[in-house]
Amino acid sequence: MNIRPMTALVTLCLLGLVIPAQAADKPTDPQIAHIAYTAGVIDVENAKLAISKSGNKDVVSFAEDMMRDHEAVNTQALDLVKKLKVTPEDNDTSKALSKAADDERAKLATLDGASFDKAYVDNEVAYHKQVNGALETLLIPSASNAELKALLETGLKIFQGHQQHAEHVAASLK
Repeated sequence: MNIRPMTALVTLCLLGLVIPAQAADKPTDPQIAHIAYTAGVIDVENAKLAISKSGNKDVVSFAEDMMRDHEAVNTQALDLVKKLKVTPEDNDTSKALSKAADDERAKLATLDGASFDKAYVDNEVAYHKQVNGALETLLIPSASNAELKALLETGLKIFQGHQQHAEHVAASLK
């Protein structure tokens, strides 16, 4: 088993969830498409929660950016898989991501005010670090299709900007 892909997958899974050994194998393009799409949906759902709960204009603005950008990338991803006639394939990684995100969102939903803002933005910093790392070390190198790889590379640039933006907002909340 190659340690680097396993590390990337473990990093991608939030809250230390364990992934079965077969998930450490190089993911297929349909699996990559589903993992990337799932990661985008998670950030959209988190952003919606932040928009509804936060009274901080910087946090709300950041969440609006997350929602807009992740919805746009997911639309491009769906258009690409339709064009390529590929069916995204649910897998252990996408399932683990969804489960961890649901658990984290449930925790965030119990918070209010500055506590919510700090927890949401801190989660966004950590989440983007994890997703960006997985894109760089596993998903992009594993993608076979050139168009999928290009979309992932474009997404990585956008999401690196999100990480920097989240770090900036986090610093302003301290």
